[in-house]
Amino acid sequence: MSVPPNEAPSGNGSASSDAVTPPPAPPGMPGAEERQWAMFAHLSALLGAIVTGHMFAWGCFIGPLVIWLIKKDTLPFVDDQAKEALNFNITLAIIGLALLVLSIITLGLGLLLAIPVGVVVGVAWLVLTIIAAVKANEGVAYRYPVSLRLIK
Repeated sequence: MSVPPNEAPSGNGSASSDAVTPPPAPPGMPGAEERQWAMFAHLSALLGAIVTGHMFAWGCFIGPLVIWLIKKDTLPFVDDQAKEALNFNITLAIIGLALLVLSIITLGLGLLLAIPVGVVVGVAWLVLTIIAAVKANEGVAYRYPVSLRLIK
């Protein structure tokens, strides 16, 4: 039997099952589905910002909340990461509300502080959310550096 040079012979004449299904995750490491859903939990905050128009909006924590509520009982890694994303985005919503209140009670003078702080917080939010999504996709439980742990 002649085998073309770019194909390896198989024992039973059928394609290898390794090409169809990925190998299982090592013990203690979240599987591919868990990693993907955890990544979606972090990235859904970005989608919420795009849909609602700004980062301090309610849309930023709706996505992580929905993913957490749906997957918390079946995928432990997603439970952890969706709670982390939810807590971080609620924290930023509180910061945004505080900046808004500061601007209102100072009759607009607070904008001199609120705008630069808002820009810094916005850039940090974007960078940290992307880092969290990448780490979650790698199977690493990411912790945001500044986050109130409201959802436990």
